[in-house]
Amino acid sequence: MRRLLLILCLLALCSTAVAQKMPPAAEKTRVLLILDCSQSMWDKWQSDAKIKVAQHVLLDFLDSVSTKTDIEVALRVFGHLNKDAFSTKLEVPFGKNNKYQLQSKIKTLVPNGGCTASTALNSSLKDFPTGDKARNIILIITDGVDDSESSICDVVQHVQQSANVARTYIIGIGNSKDFQEGLDCDGQFSFLASEELLGQELRRVFFLSDQKAQVTIHLTDANHEQYETEVPFVFYDHGSHTVKYSGIYHYDLEHSLDTLVLNPLSAYDVAFFTKPVIRLFNRKFAGGKHTALQVQADQGSLSVGFKGGRPPFQVPSYSVMVRQHDSARVLAIQPLNASMHYLAGRYDVDLLSLPTQHIANVSVRGGADTGLQLPLPGQVALSKPKEPSTGSIYVLQNGSLQWVCDLDPASTSERIVLMPGEYQVILKPVDSADYAASRSARFTIVTAKQTAVTLE
Repeated sequence: MRRLLLILCLLALCSTAVAQKMPPAAEKTRVLLILDCSQSMWDKWQSDAKIKVAQHVLLDFLDSVSTKTDIEVALRVFGHLNKDAFSTKLEVPFGKNNKYQLQSKIKTLVPNGGCTASTALNSSLKDFPTGDKARNIILIITDGVDDSESSICDVVQHVQQSANVARTYIIGIGNSKDFQEGLDCDGQFSFLASEELLGQELRRVFFLSDQKAQVTIHLTDANHEQYETEVPFVFYDHGSHTVKYSGIYHYDLEHSLDTLVLNPLSAYDVAFFTKPVIRLFNRKFAGGKHTALQVQADQGSLSVGFKGGRPPFQVPSYSVMVRQHDSARVLAIQPLNASMHYLAGRYDVDLLSLPTQHIANVSVRGGADTGLQLPLPGQVALSKPKEPSTGSIYVLQNGSLQWVCDLDPASTSERIVLMPGEYQVILKPVDSADYAASRSARFTIVTAKQTAVTLE
């Protein structure tokens, strides 16, 4: 019995070890073929009618990819049902063992009438199964651009924004004069002048589906040299704007740069969360290749503090608000005396004290520390009448009074920390509506000093 248990345990350990060494399953790719079967596909193209050439090439192609277990193919056709129906149909849905269904349907297709590639493409989104992470590709084979109300490129963009399709390819066959200008659709249109090129293009698209793009990020300074830093980043799908990859870029002298593996079928918008954010748009990365993505992110540091000794009162923990120069958008709110990195450039800085201290057009240089030193605040010790009074403190700036803060009506004395300057306090009893009952006093705040003000 003990020997049997020992053997069973060893077998279990061996099976676990084998399972752990098994490579991960390949990512599934689904390719939806949309085939033009309108009346014009009877026209001659090189050796035979366009439909006959397309059938021959597709049948050979399906034979060559049928052994790939990580690729599924489906077939949607338009223009074959009835010339008055103007409709399209998913003839063969996705499935693991549908090769013979695909070949049988392709052999029996007969061009019969109308319909458009735009209509077929609009109907294609529901053809893909949901709930997994397969890469979905649409490949349209057509002999001319339809003249429907909706541009096929607009439909391609709509399909890409669905986040369900990685790439849509349009393959044009026949006569190039049958295709409108502006059909590039973001680099996804190819016109093929010969039937040999059609087979090559089909294999190229399927080859791309098997590839991965390797990308190494290089953040550099103004001299195009890398420096030690950490910056979060996000890769968005350019069509759907969904997040595809995210991470934190890290570089130091002891570690090599990490390689990001991307799907080459997608185009990407990239955001590096520097201050301000660096954005790249519609970037594409070739499959089966290594790309060095170089981004200039010349950064310096900025800090704000007080100059002078410690005052005889407690200074509040002010925050510092930083914006790009002449911009209302806040980039960061950092603590007093703390250093934070920003891209080289000019910034407006606000110390959120009483009153706010605004420092405009501060220059931050790459690789340098910029430190702003402001005078220490002072303090006003305010004595108010015994009866409850409402009031406020104002600062005198450019010949006019600007509101700073309100006073506590329930308190007869207050101590308020203020930045150096000329001030005026105005208050009146809560229960009085008489202007003569108002009280006012001018006072000066000196850095690191306390000023006493009494209102009778």
